[in-house]
Amino acid sequence: MTTKQILPPNKKLWLAAIKPPMYSVAIMPIWMGTAVAFAETKIFDREIFVTFVVAAILILAWENLSNDVFDAETGIDKNKHHSLVNLTNNKKLIFWLGNLFLILGLLEITAIATWQKDLTVLAISISGCILGYLYQGPPFRLGYQGLGEILCFFAFGPLLVSAAYYSQAQSFSVANFAASVIVGVVTSLILFCSHFHQVEDDLAAGKRSPIVRLGTHTGARVLVGITGSIYACNVLFVIMGIFPVWTLLSFLSLPFAWKLCSHVQQNHDRPEKVSNCKFIAVAVHFWCCLLLGVGFVLTQAINGL
Repeated sequence: MTTKQILPPNKKLWLAAIKPPMYSVAIMPIWMGTAVAFAETKIFDREIFVTFVVAAILILAWENLSNDVFDAETGIDKNKHHSLVNLTNNKKLIFWLGNLFLILGLLEITAIATWQKDLTVLAISISGCILGYLYQGPPFRLGYQGLGEILCFFAFGPLLVSAAYYSQAQSFSVANFAASVIVGVVTSLILFCSHFHQVEDDLAAGKRSPIVRLGTHTGARVLVGITGSIYACNVLFVIMGIFPVWTLLSFLSLPFAWKLCSHVQQNHDRPEKVSNCKFIAVAVHFWCCLLLGVGFVLTQAINGL
């Protein structure tokens, strides 16, 4: 008797490949930097904000597409049916489409730099793109050495949040840096969660992800610590007077954090069950960052009354 592997409908595969929910990862750092800038300077340039959001989405699309291409070269995605390279069977198309998105994204940021007659935002953004390439791009492939989370922290945290802040205020601040730390940690959390279900494929391709190094059981415990640190940092920054008290609204995202930690604790060694944990982490990221930014905006709104 033979058995056939049952695959999801083609539409679901394409949605899984495009990953629409993941693009909040690009939007929230821009929101955070803009919210902190507004709270501290009362400045909000809508055109710059929208332009930067579009640019961040395009650059993240480049990173996702190029990662599919680079993973196809190592064979790590051979069992990933929702890889865009596997779906199209055209690696060159995905590679050049990704590069097109990168060019368009950088052109958007160049427009901001031109409006402001200041290249700082462009320089910071290019630095983030370089980190993105180091993650999976040959010959570096630092993600295969287990350094992906560190690169992700700096690219989406201190670099992107600071670039967004600077695009509004054309300066930097301690509060902006503190907020970028939280954004960086919660973004790295998503990448950390993405490894739990693919330990066997990572090992076969020689990828030493944090979960490969730690094991799923220890990784699940580390996940709890990382998640808890997000809220601990928020409290610490409020106590230090860096954050306004309204930023504690981010604690309303705790139900998603609890769901993530309990789900991974129960299913860390069951790939078919734990594979969705990165999407729960995306929800933690979205609500935590959104509410943290709302806290800054509310502070300015209340002070302005």
